[in-house]
Amino acid sequence: MTPSDGRRGRAWAGGAAWRGVLPLCPLLLVLAVLFVYPLARVLALGWTGPGGGSAVFREFLREPLYRAVLLRTFRLSLTVTGVCLVVGYPMAYVIATAPRRLATGLLAVVIVPFWISVLGRSFTWLVLLQRNGVVNQLLRGLGLTREPLSLVYNELGVHIGMVHILLPFMVLSLYGVMRGIDPTLLRAAANLGASEGQAFWRVYLPLSLPGVAAGTVLVFVVGLGFFITPALLGGGQVTLVAMLIEANVREALDWPLAAMLSLGLLVATVAVLVPASRLLRFDRMFGTGR
Repeated sequence: MTPSDGRRGRAWAGGAAWRGVLPLCPLLLVLAVLFVYPLARVLALGWTGPGGGSAVFREFLREPLYRAVLLRTFRLSLTVTGVCLVVGYPMAYVIATAPRRLATGLLAVVIVPFWISVLGRSFTWLVLLQRNGVVNQLLRGLGLTREPLSLVYNELGVHIGMVHILLPFMVLSLYGVMRGIDPTLLRAAANLGASEGQAFWRVYLPLSLPGVAAGTVLVFVVGLGFFITPALLGGGQVTLVAMLIEANVREALDWPLAAMLSLGLLVATVAVLVPASRLLRFDRMFGTGR
């Protein structure tokens, strides 16, 4: 091979690489406009906007209120994710292992809530959980309580509403993975002497972990940005980061501080997701590891 042949080969390979990237250019442009540009604007607003800069950053770090709200947001999102996983895993397992017609009906029950807006579902829970609502009347009718329970305008009501809204995301993430698990593997484990419990814990559960990871991350990240449900069911008693950002924009008109709160939530979320991705080994789950 002559040097000119080598240069032509490298040039052809480079041209082929660019031809492979060209179809992605519209998608990259959309991501740049809808994702990168807004983040850059928020960063610029927090650091270079009127009243922004290092003073806003120091206020964000020193003010106990902001730290407390950030910790409450992560704690609430984490507990909601845990409840969704505990409740959603058996639901997804039943749907994935049920006969086709029954599975279709159960899956429809999970999907139907998506047809109702988050605002509508939150208002529904507000009516059901109030002191004279259906839930308290049912509990008193069954003799389980003598006095109405305080189920709204506190963290309990927020948890109930967020679990109801985010549970379908967990169930669908798990169901998508569970449907791909070959049932003959469980029969093979049984033929080798494993009990049903051993086959589940040592065969089925490890194979379903990608769904657990995907559902956990999805519910946790979506829960961090929740606004409508905590605002309604919390009644102003449960303040999360999204509500604090809205208050600074609408009432205090402090855009730099709102931008800094948004960046703080973004950085904290990334700081949690990066080690979580390593711990859950996403690279191996999706075939991108070495």
